[in-house]
Amino acid sequence: MNYIDEQTVQKNMGNRIKKNKMWRWLFFSATMIALLFLAALAYRILTQGIGGIDWQFISGFTSASPERAGIKAGVVGSLWLMAVTAPVTIILGVATAIYLEEYAKKGRLTNFIQTNIQNLAGVPSIVFGLLGLTIFVYVFNIGEVILAGGLSLALLVLPVITVAAQESVRAVPTDVKEASYAMGATKWQTVRRIILPAAIPGIITGSILALSRAIGETAPLLVVGASTAIFTLPNGIMSPYTAMPIQIFSWTQQPQQAFQGVASAGIVILLVILLLMNSIAVFIRNKFQNRY
Repeated sequence: MNYIDEQTVQKNMGNRIKKNKMWRWLFFSATMIALLFLAALAYRILTQGIGGIDWQFISGFTSASPERAGIKAGVVGSLWLMAVTAPVTIILGVATAIYLEEYAKKGRLTNFIQTNIQNLAGVPSIVFGLLGLTIFVYVFNIGEVILAGGLSLALLVLPVITVAAQESVRAVPTDVKEASYAMGATKWQTVRRIILPAAIPGIITGSILALSRAIGETAPLLVVGASTAIFTLPNGIMSPYTAMPIQIFSWTQQPQQAFQGVASAGIVILLVILLLMNSIAVFIRNKFQNRY
């Protein structure tokens, strides 16, 4: 009887090992397929665009001639947009997450707010562009300037940062918070000295994903009035502007084949700036992660 039971156990273990190997190879294959497409896309963009990157392209403005086209106005405009979008979304998103997790009473209203925040993260970007056009351009009469574009992008990525910040705050161990209260700390002292430092790595991770989406968006900026061709640099948040995705989009619409290479060069510059921003954010995240 014991011998039969041992055979059954070994057979079951063998089946489980086979299933484990099958699922492991399935997941590995899915990962390799995704990496293959990513490598093919990167190869195509680099081979088409790297040769078009020179000082004239980086320091010049857009032109009807592909040989003289540059992306300087788009780079500066995108950086101005991020200077508006990043502080607005991070401050409002983190504040909302802290209120919902630490101060708001649990109930139907809180659950309703949280559900709608999560749903907003999946709304198409063009809808936020129309919302930004209505509120910032028409109602508040800000105009088709950097401030309107940055605030429209802030509406787009605010739900993502709020949800990420909520998960980070929720992940802080309850024992740590209770120990802070036991030592006589107030709610705000516990939030400022215990919860926020421990949640910063997760908050920065969510911010990286959100701002990476914002810097590559085209539709909301087109709706709120970003220029496809501009020949001056913005000198403040109330200046007209363009952005890198707008310029790349406009180049892809040109009939001349040479503009496809110019668009690929613009994509390379966009990826470099995106990777640089992400590297800085990852460095800050790792620094806080090691400390706390």
